[in-house]
Amino acid sequence: MSVEVIRARALSGIAHGFLGRRGGVSSGVHAGLNVGRGSDDDADIVCENRRRATEAVLPGGHLVTVYQIHSAEAATVLAPFAEDDRPQADALVTDRPGLALGILTADCAPVLLADRQAGVVGAAHAGWKGALGGITDATLRAMEGLGAKVDRVAAAVGPCIARASYEVDIPFVERFCVQDRANERFFADGGPGHARFDLEAYVAHRLAAAGVRQVEALGLDTYADPDRFFSYRRSTHRSEADYGRQISIIGL
Repeated sequence: MSVEVIRARALSGIAHGFLGRRGGVSSGVHAGLNVGRGSDDDADIVCENRRRATEAVLPGGHLVTVYQIHSAEAATVLAPFAEDDRPQADALVTDRPGLALGILTADCAPVLLADRQAGVVGAAHAGWKGALGGITDATLRAMEGLGAKVDRVAAAVGPCIARASYEVDIPFVERFCVQDRANERFFADGGPGHARFDLEAYVAHRLAAAGVRQVEALGLDTYADPDRFFSYRRSTHRSEADYGRQISIIGL
């Protein structure tokens, strides 16, 4: 099976792709295109999956990723760095051709961004904590540092856990509402003492509020589609020993 590359209309003409689990060589609970070095999967197999993912999106490109910590930190990448030298951050930006910026997810929202005119691209990992903390704002600021203009940026929010699959407790809801009471609109009723959170809509809102005029949300639920995507929450609910990670890539 070839690597499945999901593309966004908003980023047409830019080398990019949201990848799931189709087209890889992992087996067992990691079956498919698992790119997570932090998983229990065989390191050589993960390396081959990462190679396949990069070639599917930016042939000949050099994949760079960060050590993701659910922060609002964005790293500017001007040259490849060793795996051991990965910065602790949750977004990358560059204006250098040949660098494939990669973000790993397993329910969190991957965000890919581009200012075509400036020749600047970015990739962000937006879990609920990073999204609330402003990871997309930080990514846009870093892109501006390379000459991008926010009102020229196009952004796409890739496969992530959907509201129907994302039940949270009331203290979770309160974290968002303390920051902005209007954030109530991103929650729907759940079970007793719980609500359901629309992470994708919240991330899209943060991008639009920052001035991004073209935002596309793909509407793909990682939790609900086990044949296509890895999901941390689904693996937890199934009491599986580990889980795979998928990658989203953008480059020039």
